[in-house]
This record gives sequence, C-alpha cells and structure tokens, in this order.
Amino acid sequence: MGIDRPFARKVWKLGSRLILGKKRAHAQDWLPHLRLEQRNDDAFDAIRFRGQRVATLTPLDEWKQLATNEIFVVGSGPSIKSTDVSKIPPHSAVLLNGAMALMDQGLPAPLAIAVEDERFVYRHFERFLAPLRCDIPCLLSVAVMRAICELKQDWLAERKILLIDSIAKPYGRDARSIDELETLPFVCFNGDHSAGFSVAPEKGVFQGGSVAVSAVQFAVACRPEMIGFVGVDISNADMPRFYEGKENAAFSGIARAEERILKHLDFASEIAGGSGIAFTNFSRISALGKCGIPFSDRLEKS
Repeated sequence: MGIDRPFARKVWKLGSRLILGKKRAHAQDWLPHLRLEQRNDDAFDAIRFRGQRVATLTPLDEWKQLATNEIFVVGSGPSIKSTDVSKIPPHSAVLLNGAMALMDQGLPAPLAIAVEDERFVYRHFERFLAPLRCDIPCLLSVAVMRAICELKQDWLAERKILLIDSIAKPYGRDARSIDELETLPFVCFNGDHSAGFSVAPEKGVFQGGSVAVSAVQFAVACRPEMIGFVGVDISNADMPRFYEGKENAAFSGIARAEERILKHLDFASEIAGGSGIAFTNFSRISALGKCGIPFSDRLEKS
C-alpha cells in the first residue's frame, strides 16, 4: 500500500487554512499547479498542470449517452464477496474507488469509475489507476486530478474525464453558505438542511461523506429506470474492504459518517422517485435499509 498523503500535501493543507482562511482553504485541492480552463459559458473544459494542457474534460451530456436504463453504484464493502458481479450488465456500473478491482473478477466493462479522495490515489495508484483502460470514463474530484498529475501527468490524456466539483466548496471560488446555496436554481435541500442534492452535477455536487453520494447525483442525471447499490455497506466500513486484508486495511471514516451519508442517500431517493427512478439495494447487510431502500437478492451468488 502507498502512503496516505505526502508530507508536502499535509503542509499545503495546513498552510491553506492558516493563510487563505476558512472560505478559501479548499484551494489546497488544486494548489500549487493544477488549473481548470473555462469556456465562454463558464463550463470547465480542460485541465492544466504546471502550465501544460494535459486533458480535455468530457461534457456530462456526452457521458449520459453511454448510460443504460439501469445504473449500479458499486462500492467495495465486504458484502461484495457474496455478490455475483458478472450479473451486472455491461456499461451500467459506476465503480467507486477500489471497486474497480472487480473488473478482474468478472464484472463487465463499467459505465465509469469514481474517485474523489486524493488519499486513494496516493495509496493505490499503481494497483488500480495505472492499469485502468483508457476507454473507461472517470469521475474525478479536483484534488484527485491534481494528485494523479503529481504521480503521472500523462495518465489523464486521451481519457473521458468528468469533474466532481463540490457545490459547497467549488473550484476557484469561495466556500458557499447554505443561504448562498439556496439561491442556486439547481440545488435542493431536505427539510432540516442536513442533506442536499444537485440536479445539475456538471455544476457541482453535494459531497456527503462518501463518493457514493456524489456518484448518485451523476447517476440520477442520466435518468435511468433504476439505480442500484452494490457493496455500499456503510455500517461495516470499519472492516477491511473486499480487496484488503486485516494487516493492510486503510482507515475509513464512512462508518463514522453513516448518519450523514444515509441522510443524503435518503434525500436522493426522494428526488429520484419524483422523476420515476427507483432505488434498489443489492447488499443484504447494507445500512441502506434504514432509509427505506428495498433489498433485492438478484445479484447474490447462487
């Protein structure tokens, strides 16, 4: 396993808080060398690193054309071991972090992979990202793009890259308060403002403690008939992921963030249901049952 985060990045994180202040501290995600270019309509369309253009960003509408009528958000929880991933249809899975290892275990070509935590890049770049086929679309956060460029700048070239941008802490702008977020026409909040949802993920998403929350907002934008959750266990996230052993399991804050994650996914289910999109849980031990997402044994091993 690689390092959690290089010492230089820890310095940048601390320095950004001290020098830039709370509203701009998230600039550490792209500083010092990453820049995103904008078109005249303010949409980001290119990635630059150390002044060099390294990749073109893929528009959401182009990626949506690849989606099928079912989209599966696939995590790396221990329940994956009881799942027959070969039953997931081709080009329908969004693989979160290390779930991309499932492509070596019979899972067909996915719709995309999604990574928003730079620590995953530093720990697992050589194992998971370096060998990833170039034709697989990637949903990546600003910090992840920067971390990849630090390790292998040309990795992003010739790939379909979609930006996961935080709607609350957007690239190039100050952090937004809840009052500021409520003025955005593509933003929805639940009753007590403990969860939010973006109906225009190309303009930013709510990050709710797990990359699954971000991926779901992209999935809903594709307007499938069903969004399924596989290996999104949440409550047992302190156990080793399916690709880890006890001796090399990395820390996960997901179990600690369970309430926050479930509130976001519960609200996402409500928003999706309003558009005729059903949510289904395919992991028997997942905490998703707590927010009323029904279970199906369709993908269980015989």
